[in-house]
Amino acid sequence: MSLLKTMIKHTAGGQDASAGCETPSLPPQPPQPAIYVSTGLDVHKIEDAHDWPEDREINGTLCRRLSPEYFAWLRSRMVTAQAAHKAGKLPEDAWNTLRQRFNALQELAIREFGKENLQGVLHSFSTKNYRPPALRPEAQEKPVVVATKDWIYPGNQAWKCKQPVTSQAVAKVDAIREEALPKGWSEARLYQNQGRFRFPCGEDYGLVCFVDGDQEIGEVTERFIEIIHGPKSGRPSTLRFYNPEVPQPWMKKMED
Repeated sequence: MSLLKTMIKHTAGGQDASAGCETPSLPPQPPQPAIYVSTGLDVHKIEDAHDWPEDREINGTLCRRLSPEYFAWLRSRMVTAQAAHKAGKLPEDAWNTLRQRFNALQELAIREFGKENLQGVLHSFSTKNYRPPALRPEAQEKPVVVATKDWIYPGNQAWKCKQPVTSQAVAKVDAIREEALPKGWSEARLYQNQGRFRFPCGEDYGLVCFVDGDQEIGEVTERFIEIIHGPKSGRPSTLRFYNPEVPQPWMKKMED
């Protein structure tokens, strides 16, 4: 018998012998633990986050999976909060709470990623190019119309005109709320969607009315908040949403 026939015979025999056997099932995947942290520095240790997205609500609070880049962004927010505290805009109790939470988070991040790795990311980190946590709709085979949330601010008043606001827009503003308030932004300037005139006329409408769809929030300062249009388009454009409640370069003080 030739070598070729011998190979065919043994191969066929092996196939016949295994014809009635069941295919062995794959072993279960091991759990993938992860750490999720809210923008308010609440830490959640998840035992198995295999199918979890990068950003997710936990106990009603928006959280993001901890990474060196996210830690660097949270640290930049702490620097801003510290400046607000020194300027008397952030109460002592609130600052102490944030400081204690961040110190504990920093020790946890060092154990997870290593001190040298964190220092390298902090050295090259840019807050302008970082996308803050936000609830983003899952990818769909067909585009779907995002249902609008019955959002009304202020809720205890009825103004002449109203602008519909989506839950995604509210989530984007929620993500920068704790950074904006110490810098002099009022809740009305962030969330108001009622006005005396039809949107977008007048200055009654808040930031939440301008960040729907592919608009993302960029840098947050005392004078303005950046709105980035089409951040994934390859040709993004940036506009500024100004705060009329603080002095602006073009405003001149009237002398008595």
